[in-house]
Parts: sequence; C-alpha cells; structure tokens
Amino acid sequence: MNDSSWGTPQTGYWGPSDQGPVQGSAPAGPAFDARDAQQTRPMPIVPDGSAHGGHQDDHRGAARPSGPLFRDETYRDRTFHGQTFGDQPFHDTFQHETYRDESTPARPHRAASQNPDPMPDSPQPAPAPQKKSAGRDLGAAIGVGVGLGAVIVASLFVVKAVFVGVVAVAVVVGLWELTKRLEERKGIRAPLVPLAVGGAAMVVAGYVRGAEGAWVAMALTALAVLVWRMTEPPEGYLKDVTAGVFAAFYVPFLATFVAMMLKAEDGPWRVLTFLLLTVVSDTGAYAVGWRFGKHKLAPRISPGKTREGLVGAVAFAMAAGALCMEFLVDGGAWWHGLLLGLAVAASATLGDLGESMIKRDLGIKDMGTLLPGHGGIMDRLDSLLPTAPVVWLLLVVFVGSG
Repeated sequence: MNDSSWGTPQTGYWGPSDQGPVQGSAPAGPAFDARDAQQTRPMPIVPDGSAHGGHQDDHRGAARPSGPLFRDETYRDRTFHGQTFGDQPFHDTFQHETYRDESTPARPHRAASQNPDPMPDSPQPAPAPQKKSAGRDLGAAIGVGVGLGAVIVASLFVVKAVFVGVVAVAVVVGLWELTKRLEERKGIRAPLVPLAVGGAAMVVAGYVRGAEGAWVAMALTALAVLVWRMTEPPEGYLKDVTAGVFAAFYVPFLATFVAMMLKAEDGPWRVLTFLLLTVVSDTGAYAVGWRFGKHKLAPRISPGKTREGLVGAVAFAMAAGALCMEFLVDGGAWWHGLLLGLAVAASATLGDLGESMIKRDLGIKDMGTLLPGHGGIMDRLDSLLPTAPVVWLLLVVFVGSG
C-alpha cells in the first residue's frame, strides 16, 4: 500500500514494539466514526494487518507508538453502542489510542475545553516621534497680525481721530460677534442696535471727555438696552438685558481706556507701549509654552496654557516694558517698565482666561472667523480689553495723565 491508503485505519495492527508486533484490533469499516480519530504525522508503510494475527482479541496491552512519527491521544469515557470492534460488537466504555494519516482533515477534539495559549505579540516598531503642532495656521496668523499692526500704527501717528474710529469699528464688530454667539448657543438675545450705537459713543466720549464721559455713556447705553428690550415679549427679558449690560461693560467700556490714553500729549507712544506689551506678553507665553510647556495653568478653562508659558509672558513683558518706558514714554524709567510689564502679563493672561471661560460655556473654539489664523475680532481683543485700564492707571501713577 502507499501513503494514501492511511486515510482509513487498518485492522489488527497497533504498531511495532520492542517485542515485535502486538496483536490487537482497531475500528475499521463504515461503522468506524472517523471524527474520533486524531490527526498525526504520516506512518511508514507496514505489512498488511492480516499478517499480524488478524482479529484476535487477547486484551493484551497495546504498545504505544513513539518517536517523531506518532502522537498519542487518549479518548476517555466514550461509549459506542452498536459499533463493531474488529469482528465483535463492542458496547462498553473503552479507552484506546489512535492515529491516522495527515491527509485526512482533522476534526477538533470534542473533549478539549481549553484553547492553546495565545502567541505573544510580535514586537512592534516604536512609533515615529511627532512634531509639535502650533495649533493654528501660523503663516496666516503672522500675515494678518502684521497687516493689522500696520493699519493701527499708521492711524495712530497720522491723525488721532482716525485711530479713535478704528477702535470704535473694532468695538462694534466685537459686540456683533459676542451677541451673535450668545443667541446661537444660549438663545440669549442681547439687543445689538443700542449696544453698537452706545459702544461707539462710549469710545468717542472717553477720548473727548475722559473717564467722566465714558461713565456717562456707559450708563446711557445700559438704559437703552433695558428700554429696547421692552419692545419684545417679556419671556427671557432678565437674561437678555443682563447679557446686554455685560456686553456693554466688557467690550466698549474697557476700550474707552485706550482712547483716554491717546488723549495725553504723548498719547500715541502710550498706546503703542500698551499694544507692544500686550502683544509681547502673548507672544512670550505662546512661544515658551509651545516649546517648554509641561504643567497646565488652568486645564479646566484653557488646556493649552501652561505655567511655563506664564513665566515666558512675564519675562518677555517685563523686558519690553523696561525698554518702552525708558525710550518711548516721556518721564518714564526702566523700573517703571518692569512693574508695568509684570502687571500687563497678569492682566493679559486673566483676560485670555476670561474669554476662554465664556467660550467654554458657549461650547465654541473661536468667537468668529473674520481674521484667518486668529479667529474673530473678540479673539484678539480678549487680552487687550482688560489690560487697557491697568496700563492707563499705572501710566497715570508713574508719569501723570499728560
């Protein structure tokens, strides 16, 4: 016979032993259930089973096949009723060893209840280190920032009134962004018309009449908000007017301190110092935090801000403040600039966190999309607005109102 004949076990042969062939029987014929056989390696060609005693049931222990060509499988507690073992029926529970040709597909062991141990995962190559992302389009941000800076500086040193107009336009756009987001995200309808008119008037009043004019314009704007909202149904009146008064204080009233700085004789230089210190503080925080930031400053409010970034803001602002007060502001001293820079870094950071808190509550990332790489106007005014009264007050203390 050849190897292909090992698909069906032969009768009467259990394999060689040290004492020669051992006589026994193996199930054969159609009554044999091939599913109870176990896959093993191919057996060598051996003489026909009839040459080793035929079907003799002498109940002698069969020798186990051994060596690299065989594998043992023990079947326990299996009862085959009506099956034949050799020429005799066999009804008892039996225990035997079997093997078969690998050319016959093996079936899973019925008694097996455990899966083999999984192979250990092959080592994976380490992921390539990723470069830090700046988090925004840096090229667009720089381009827009340079363009805005050119417009501001040109209007600042050509005609003061033109710069006041630029501030008023920024205030109106900022109010539009803020009220629009409040209505979209919270359903709060702060009246934009009285806010826009009152906000522009507030900036002009601060430039013409100083702090007194700014306070009067603020009061009149709040009153206009209350009256304007009365033309609509009363539902939501309280939250609408509260948001309107908040918007009037947050955007145009704080912006009036920039106009009041401009009123001084060296007003353009004071305003330039205010702008430079705020921008330098933001830039220092951004650069140092992006490069070295590891410890979060306020993770629940603004996850991107770090303590290292705050240190960078303070260092950059203090250095810039010393230079500006020494060379730009009349009567200023370098140590004035150190204190001014420290205060600017603190107020600019708090202002940024304040607007981040508002955006968190509204569930938005930016207030608008008007400025590529920056967001909206309010996203640029966030640190400028609360810093304006701080710089105005310290300049009055250090060098007078001018």
